[in-house]
Amino acid sequence: MKTSYLLIVLSALAFSPQSHAEGWLDSIKSMLGMEAESPAMPNVTDMISSVSESVGIDKSQAEGGLASIFNYAKDNISAEQFSGLSDSLPGLDSLMGSVPDISKMTSEGGLSGLMDKAANYNDSLKAMNELKKQFEAIGLSPEMISKVVSSAKAYLDTDEGKKIKEQLMQGLSKLSI
Repeated sequence: MKTSYLLIVLSALAFSPQSHAEGWLDSIKSMLGMEAESPAMPNVTDMISSVSESVGIDKSQAEGGLASIFNYAKDNISAEQFSGLSDSLPGLDSLMGSVPDISKMTSEGGLSGLMDKAANYNDSLKAMNELKKQFEAIGLSPEMISKVVSSAKAYLDTDEGKKIKEQLMQGLSKLSI
C-alpha cells in the first residue's frame, strides 16, 4: 500500500509542470527524508586551489596572487563594500595577510624604472605598479595578473559567487589588463 502511494506521488511529480523546473529531484529527496545536496559556498581555500590548478602555479603563488588582486580591489572600493566582500567570502581577511611585501623592491632603469617614477605622480599608476611588483615578488610575471583574475572570476561564476564576483570586478574596474 505504501509503495503504491509513493508511486502515485512520484508519478504526479514527474508529470507536473514543476518537474521540469530546476531542483525537482531535490524536492523528491526531501519528501523521502533524504537530505538534498546544497551547493558549496565560495571560500578562499577552495579559490586558492582552483586558481592554482587552472593557472598552473603552486598554491603559495595562487595565495599571493589572489591576496594582491583583492588588495588592489580593496583600494578601489569603499571600506563598507570591502567589508561586505569579506563577509561574503570566508577566509578573505586572513588572505589579506598574504599580500607580498614589496617595500624593499626597486626597479633600476628601463620601463620598470619609468613606472616607478610615474607612480609617484599618479595613484592609479602607483596601484598598478604595486600589483605588478607583488606578482614579481612571488615569482610570477605581470602577464599572469590577467590569468589569475580570469581564474578567480571563473571560480566565482556560480549562483553563490555572483555577488562576490560583482564586488570584486567593481574593485578591479580600473585595472587595465
